Order: sequence, then C-alpha cells, then structure tokens
Amino acid sequence: MFFNITSLPAKQLVFANETMEVWKDEITGHHSLFAMVNFEPGDVIYKFSASAILQTPSYLTVQVNTNEHICLEPSFLQYINHSCSPNIFFDTTNFIVVCLRTIKPGDELCYFYPATEWQMAQPFQCICGSANCLGYIGGASYLSKEVIAAYKFSDFIYRQLEDKYPE
Repeated sequence: MFFNITSLPAKQLVFANETMEVWKDEITGHHSLFAMVNFEPGDVIYKFSASAILQTPSYLTVQVNTNEHICLEPSFLQYINHSCSPNIFFDTTNFIVVCLRTIKPGDELCYFYPATEWQMAQPFQCICGSANCLGYIGGASYLSKEVIAAYKFSDFIYRQLEDKYPE
C-alpha cells in the first residue's frame, strides 16, 4: 500500500484558548502561535511569568537580566517565533506581551529575538522574508547602531546597548 503524504493535513492544532492557537507543522515539527482576535498597537496581548529561571540561555528562554533567562508561563508563549518585522514585544520589566502593530485573527505572532536576548544560545540565519531581514540573528550584541535605532528593546537590552555604545 502506498502512503500519500498530500492526503494528510499539513498543520495540526495543538493548543487553543479564546485569543490564541498553537499550530504544529506536521512535516517540520515547527510550532507557531496565531492570534484568534484583533489586537491594536499598545494592547496587552498576554501577561506572563517565569516558570523557571536559568543562569544560561536556551532556545526557549527569554532573557531578563545578565544571568537570568526565564522559561515562560504560560508555556504556549514559547511558540512566538522570530521576525525582523515583529508585531509583538516582550516587556520583561512589566511581564507583558505588547502589540506593536495591528494583528488580525489568523496572523502569526512574531517578535524580534534580539529585543530580549544579548547573546543567543542558538544563533541562526533568518529567513523571515521581511524587507528589512537582517540575515544573521545572534542577539542584540551583534547589532550596529543603525539597526538598533529601528527596534524596541527590553530595559535590560537597552542598558547593555548603552554600555556597548556610550554617547
């Protein structure tokens, strides 16, 4: 008997609540978080906390201080992927996810990883496809002054950038 992969759904719903859905790509195993409602710039999308605090980064943590990298609670927030044109921001001072630009139902939630990460545990070659795609994503420590001006960063990253580029 032949197996026809095109007869299988490409994506599987793995989590849903009244405002969010997590979908898993059955072929790649990649997860993504999608909005199910409208959000406007400045809206608080979700409050979060730390389920654990690690001294070193992992690909699932968010950096809040020099040696503090948190595992997100609720855990579905870990499926917010990177984009060089983000639509959300992790405010690690107030522990809220904030909308940066209009998000409609069905839009994937994406944030700029260097906005919270000084040096990432797993740097990567970005393929987000945005007009301003930076290519290499390794954390805020790799960004030029010109690139920094185009993004919003956590308070911790702003302090790190001030040390790197004193004026």
